[in-house]
Amino acid sequence: MITKLSHVSLFVLDQNKAYDVYVNKLGCIVHTDVVMDNGFRWLTVSPPTQPGFEIVLAEPKPPMFTATQAQAIHTLLEQQALGGGVWETDDCQKTYEELTAKGIEFLKPPTKEFYGIEALFRDGCGNWFSLTEHSQG
Repeated sequence: MITKLSHVSLFVLDQNKAYDVYVNKLGCIVHTDVVMDNGFRWLTVSPPTQPGFEIVLAEPKPPMFTATQAQAIHTLLEQQALGGGVWETDDCQKTYEELTAKGIEFLKPPTKEFYGIEALFRDGCGNWFSLTEHSQG
């Protein structure tokens, strides 16, 4: 029986830039950052309140993918066309202001939606996300 999801992969254009964005701007904690014998860098971060959940920040390249597949994913990342998910916050407006001050690009400012207050942003590494403050109740 499956008991939980422990890792999820986000593909990024550059792991060094992703490290800066996810750790220094979004506030994640580095879980693992090692280079394996074959030169593959295993970089994982965790949201500060979810230490058991790791986000793998991976560059799409062989041997994980064929050269053709890696190029296709790289092209989508360059177009910032990959959606990464939803980050939750207790105060969307405040978090929006903090992240904007750190240089995070927002596509949509905090806006009231039926499920709460949502803003949309790009991580600068090829992905876009929702930042959501869920409605109370």
